[in-house]
Amino acid sequence: MGECNNAEYIEINEVVSSSRANNDRKLSLLPLVFLIFYEVSGGPFGVEDTVQAAGPLLALVGFLVFPIIWSVPEALITAELGTMFPENSGYVVWVSSALGPYWGFQQGWVKWLSGVIDNALYPVLFLDYLKSGVPALGGGLPRVIAVIGITVVLTYMNYRGLTIVGWVAVLLGILSILPFVVMGLISIPKLRPTRWLVMDVHSVDWNLYLNTLFWNLNYWDSISTLVGEVHNPKKTLPKALFYAVILVVLSYFFPLLVGTGAVPLERDLWTDGYFSDIAKILGGVWLRWWIQGAAALSNMGTFVAEMSSDSFQLLGMAERGMLPEFFAKRSRHGTPLVGILLSASGVLLLSWMSFQEIVAAENFLYCFGMILEFIAFVRLRIKFPNASRPFKIPGGTIGAILLCMPPTILVCVVLAFSTVKVMIISLAAIAIGLVMQPCLKHIEKKKWLKFSISPDLPDIHRDNGTLLH
Repeated sequence: MGECNNAEYIEINEVVSSSRANNDRKLSLLPLVFLIFYEVSGGPFGVEDTVQAAGPLLALVGFLVFPIIWSVPEALITAELGTMFPENSGYVVWVSSALGPYWGFQQGWVKWLSGVIDNALYPVLFLDYLKSGVPALGGGLPRVIAVIGITVVLTYMNYRGLTIVGWVAVLLGILSILPFVVMGLISIPKLRPTRWLVMDVHSVDWNLYLNTLFWNLNYWDSISTLVGEVHNPKKTLPKALFYAVILVVLSYFFPLLVGTGAVPLERDLWTDGYFSDIAKILGGVWLRWWIQGAAALSNMGTFVAEMSSDSFQLLGMAERGMLPEFFAKRSRHGTPLVGILLSASGVLLLSWMSFQEIVAAENFLYCFGMILEFIAFVRLRIKFPNASRPFKIPGGTIGAILLCMPPTILVCVVLAFSTVKVMIISLAAIAIGLVMQPCLKHIEKKKWLKFSISPDLPDIHRDNGTLLH
């Protein structure tokens, strides 16, 4: 994915901000791969809308082309900057180093908010897959109780420790993917390749199509807020991102290939939860229940991975002095208790929204954060050419600019297709962050709450193109 080059760079002190967590709590390669898998994907649950929006051909092509335009550049940038700044503030410190702490805070705000909005999806998806078998979960009080129960149980799992979350992600990932392998084998006699070529450009819902693709293939950078918890991140992170890209693309493309090729096309039926209906058509009720169970497990895995990232991000921001010191406090399991509780509260408040509303809102906020991230990536190349980059994307500054161009264009397209309602809500959320940072600085100045920068972190002040420590 890039080149390792240590010889010509001035070394940054190894970040030990999270070394307070013992080494036996550090994440190794395999759990990290599956945490990235769940940060981004979790399996094909939620990709069905691409077929409804654009038909089989564009859905299949989208999940091959979109990763090249979007996922690979984002994963490469995450590998370079994540190993350059191996700490839990992740993309917040990237933007702070390049553009200053004010914009670093804005990055943290929109990314955390988009992450919490994203996490509100998974109880919704979980229940959407189960409601065909348990109709009572389709609405009303049983659904509300189920959402609260799911959130509480998975929040407790996050509280118990990141290592547990990592290995649970491995187990859930295997169990989530396995029924689609079985469904693929059963479908072989029924596959009709001509069904894959169906396309009607005039009936494409581009807003739904692009938002669904974008949602299913973003958040590669979310793992950066857990880098401080990774064993030997300078080597482990790039490898994990490489394997995760392959795993994510296959987990989408293969089930879509099976579903669109083995069953006659009825585009209106392709909505979230439809893979369980395809499973029943191809294999019977037993396979349908297996897919529904896999969906439940997948949403559990995605929820715990996303909450881990969101909560450790707040811890990392507190260690950088951007949030009050109590956000940096860890539980006896080494987890950020305040961040976990705040993230869980956000999930519960947002879980009433519909699937498509959640996707559109979080995509808008995420796009704003990615624009800041791309600017920071290029600016760091220019401002700190001699800083240590254990993993470095080849091509120099020009290569960095060219790498960012396709995803930047894509971000603009996604923003252009946003509805007025989503745009107004998202811009209001961004405005809150613009005001919040000066308010927090005022609170710090008045000493109403305690703020502090961890002494274990490297200094990100500038001096002749290097990073001080």
